[in-house]
Amino acid sequence: MARYALRSQYTDVFAPKVFQIKVRHRYFGENDRIKILARTIHESFGLESKRLGHRIRAGRAQAKRNSVTPKPSLKQLEYIIAVARIGSFRGAAEDLNISQPTLTSQIARAEEALGVQLFERSRNGAQLTPTGREFEPHARRVLDAVDDLMQLAGDAGSNDHATYRLGVKTTVGPYLLPHILPDLRSSYSELRFFVREDSPRGLEEGLARGDYDLIVTSLPINSSEFSYEPLLREELLLAAPADHEFAGRSRWLAKHLAGQQVLTTVEGHLFTRQVEAVCTRLGAEVLRDYEGTSLDALRVMVVMGMGLTFLPALYVESEISGKPGIVVRRLEDESIARMHVLAWRSASPARTFYRRLAIELRRIIGLRLGHAVQVIESGSSEAL
Repeated sequence: MARYALRSQYTDVFAPKVFQIKVRHRYFGENDRIKILARTIHESFGLESKRLGHRIRAGRAQAKRNSVTPKPSLKQLEYIIAVARIGSFRGAAEDLNISQPTLTSQIARAEEALGVQLFERSRNGAQLTPTGREFEPHARRVLDAVDDLMQLAGDAGSNDHATYRLGVKTTVGPYLLPHILPDLRSSYSELRFFVREDSPRGLEEGLARGDYDLIVTSLPINSSEFSYEPLLREELLLAAPADHEFAGRSRWLAKHLAGQQVLTTVEGHLFTRQVEAVCTRLGAEVLRDYEGTSLDALRVMVVMGMGLTFLPALYVESEISGKPGIVVRRLEDESIARMHVLAWRSASPARTFYRRLAIELRRIIGLRLGHAVQVIESGSSEAL
C-alpha cells in the first residue's frame, strides 16, 4: 500500500505513460530534468539504476535520431529538375521511365524534407513556386557537380588521365626526364606528373608512406612491399681534366687508376658507395676532404684539376658532351653501372597501368637515349 500511495502521489508527473510520452517528445534533451526524473522515479518506484540508465540512453538516442534533418536525395533532385524542365508530372515520369505515382511520392518527400512547396499543381501541369524557382538552379549545380565528380572518378579509373606523384633520384631525374617526358605526353596526353627529387632512402620511405605513387630509383630496393619494372642500365664513366695524363691515353684501363686521386659526393649515397668500392679494389684514393655536394660540383672540381671522378652516363649526355676542359670515357675492362627501375606499392590499384607505363618508358628511352644507356627489358637476367 505504501508503494501504491507513493506512486499515486506522483502520478500526474511521473506515471509510466506520461514518462513514455515525454521520452518521445525529447524532454530527455534537458539534463536537469533527466536527473530529477531519474532520481524521483528511482526513489518512487524502486527502479534499478541500470534499467533506468538504459531507458535514459535510449531516450537520448531517439531524440538524436529525431533531431537529424532529412535531406533530399540526388534521385529526388533529378526528379525535381525533370518536372521543372517538362512542366508536368506525367511528362516527367515518361521521360524518366518511372511511374507517375513514384515520381509524385518522391517529390512530396523532398518537399517535406525541405519544409517548402516547390510546385504548384494544376490541370495544366506543374509550375515552380517562387521558392522552387530559387531552389532549382542550386539543385542543377549539385547534379552538375556530381556529374563532374563521376567523370573525374571515371578518368582516374582509366589511370592514364590522372596526376601521379613521381619521386626521382637527384642524380637521375634532371638528366632523364627532359628526354622522355615530351614523348610520353604524346602517348598519354592526359597523364600528369608532380615530380619531386629525393635520396634513394627518402624515395622508398616516401613511397611506403604514400607521399609518392611511383618512384624512379636504383636497385637494390629494400622493401618487399614494392613491385618494380626495370628501365635502364647506366654506366658510371671516368672523367679527367683536359690536361691530365689520362687525356693523352688511347685506352683507359682499370689498372691506370692505381694511385690516382678520385673525387666523389658526400657519404651516404649509393653512387658514392659504388665509387668507393671501385677505388678500393683498383687502388685509387678517394679524396674525403673535397667531397662534392652535387654532380655539377664534381665536374667543376675536375675541370679545376683537383682530381678524377666518376659521372653517370645520363649526366654526361645531358651536361658534358662537347664541353671543353674535361674528358670523359668508360674504363674498357671495368664495368661500373647502376640499374634504374620504376617502382610502386605492390597493392596499388593502378599496378597494371604502371607496368604498361614502364614498357612505354623503355621504348622512349631506347629511342632517345639508346646511344648513352642500355635499356633493360622485364624478366632479363640483368634486371634480377
